[in-house]
Amino acid sequence: TSLTYRGLSDLSMRIGSVLAQKTGPRRPVPVLTEKNVFTLGAFMGIVRAGCFYVCLDANQPAERLNRILDTLKADLMIADKESLDLAGDISFSGEILFLEDLKSLPDDALNSSLLASIRRQAADTDPLYGIFTSGSTGAPKGIVISHRAILDFTAWMTDFCGYTEHEIFGNQAPFYFDLSGKDVYQTLSLGASCHIFEKKYFTFPMLLLKAMEEQGVTAINWATSAFHLVAASGALTKYAPTHLKKAALGGEALQARYVNLWKAAVPGLQVVNMYGPTETTIDCAAMHLTREYRDDEPIPIGRACRNKQI
Repeated sequence: TSLTYRGLSDLSMRIGSVLAQKTGPRRPVPVLTEKNVFTLGAFMGIVRAGCFYVCLDANQPAERLNRILDTLKADLMIADKESLDLAGDISFSGEILFLEDLKSLPDDALNSSLLASIRRQAADTDPLYGIFTSGSTGAPKGIVISHRAILDFTAWMTDFCGYTEHEIFGNQAPFYFDLSGKDVYQTLSLGASCHIFEKKYFTFPMLLLKAMEEQGVTAINWATSAFHLVAASGALTKYAPTHLKKAALGGEALQARYVNLWKAAVPGLQVVNMYGPTETTIDCAAMHLTREYRDDEPIPIGRACRNKQI
């Protein structure tokens, strides 16, 4: 399925109107849904309501999900029925709104004046989203990212990677992983397109490469592990995505041997190595790979991103 920008805007405004009548601004709203365009509609609806979203992974143990929910003490949660069943025995004392219902809200659910009043009192330091990492103790550790931080990072990355409104991004990262913020906010800020690939495609690299070609994907912001996996599978020697021009990678050490396999299959591919902890808003260092590297040669993490320090 797909959503136009008009469709995304209309959906988010209806969802935001419903949420704003049930909770106050700057409150967390956990989201327990599958990765699709309607989940993005839920995220933006939460933002319209002046709140911040926290995407949860239904495949994680119920005990961990409950610890996160206990920390958030949220009034509302958005979920789809399949993910709620998959999550198992979770305890949530607030109200659960089902995405299936929110997708089909009538036009009269929209309250433009309420949304406008929320917008007028918003500040760029307000929280935009929260992410829970394992932390050094193994206990879920919550990190909150502000609007200002993601706006700043997104503007820098657009300049650094040379992205334009003509990009078609191929999303790999789950929405509960901060890396996905590159796809979401590059797409929204540029008015570009983004194809959201299901997780199963990364189990079958040949199907993934064919889907990338069919969708005309020009840019990828992937976890390094996914980039390595596709190269190691050997699929690139049989089928290479001809539209692909740019690859920005992050999450773990980038290995030159896999970069070389991608560049051999996709001539002229521009590769950017990125690094950073979640707390710095996705990444804090980056560099363009402007020369060839031996297969066994380490690749540096680069220099600090704009407005950041190492």
